[in-house]
Amino acid sequence: MHFFLKNFLDTIPVSSNSLGQFFGVDGKQLQQQYKEHLSDYYSWEHVTHAHEWIVFPENISPYLTIDETSLSQGELYTIITNKLAHGKKGTIVAMVQGTEANRVIEVLHKISLFKRHMVKEVTLDMAPNMVKIVSNVFPKAIQVTDRFHVQQLAFEAVQDLRIKYRWEAIDNENEKILFAKENKIKYEQEILSNGDTIKQLLVRSRFVLFKSESKWTYSQKERADLLFEKYPQIKRAYDLAMKLNFIFEQTKDKGVALTRLAQWYNKVEESNIETFQTVARTIQTHYLSILNFFNNRSTNAAAESFNAKIKAFRASFRGVRDINFFLFRLSKIYA
Repeated sequence: MHFFLKNFLDTIPVSSNSLGQFFGVDGKQLQQQYKEHLSDYYSWEHVTHAHEWIVFPENISPYLTIDETSLSQGELYTIITNKLAHGKKGTIVAMVQGTEANRVIEVLHKISLFKRHMVKEVTLDMAPNMVKIVSNVFPKAIQVTDRFHVQQLAFEAVQDLRIKYRWEAIDNENEKILFAKENKIKYEQEILSNGDTIKQLLVRSRFVLFKSESKWTYSQKERADLLFEKYPQIKRAYDLAMKLNFIFEQTKDKGVALTRLAQWYNKVEESNIETFQTVARTIQTHYLSILNFFNNRSTNAAAESFNAKIKAFRASFRGVRDINFFLFRLSKIYA
């Protein structure tokens, strides 16, 4: 029975409390028995410093991802994962407390230069600390900026514009209400053809602006038509975000992608939308690593998926009190 429980906890991302409930035993006692007697936790090579860093050089592959994740109370860890492991055993290459580049670099230099030179490609976001880490630790790897982070910037620019108009609508309504009170007249809100007020239109359009037009329901299309009629600037911003999405979705050739991004950049300048000017400048700064996406169409989706697994495992613990032991469990299953 003990061997079965040990094997289960060594390989399955489930808390001892959940396992205890399944077998009708005390979960806390099971965890203590596993930690103190059944597992090899106290002979684990990282037991004294796991909360600061863990490294598994044997999991290095030519294709890696780098991202950040939170384990407890917002405490961030930089995590490097092996894409070829597909979120299973052999996935974790390293986890380092914090996101400070020099600290992460120092830990990753524990991996031999020979192994680090094996890495051909690393996907990452546009954070400068991540760029610095990859450039220093994996000098022969091509850096690929995750396309979803680029697209997210564009969609956030659309939402910023929507929120700006929403605040203006709230101010406008407050002024009208105040005027009505001062003049002792009844204030009546404008009701649009779909039953929304202006404020409701701007609030309820949030999810509409994240979706392509082809995926709108009838009511969403009706709401979008009203929104774009009243706020043509939001329509221009939405079209720019969709055109950027189209470049990543439909373009296969790197040279064609460069041309289309240049054309998109020109449209942004013509639009005169301030938030999109920022998006365009960010893309211009990172355009080489963004274009590297079109080599193998690599993304950071593997890192995001693994991040979700960590969060689900953490949730099963109802929070992480013993970081070292949690990382031991995590490494047993995924490293």
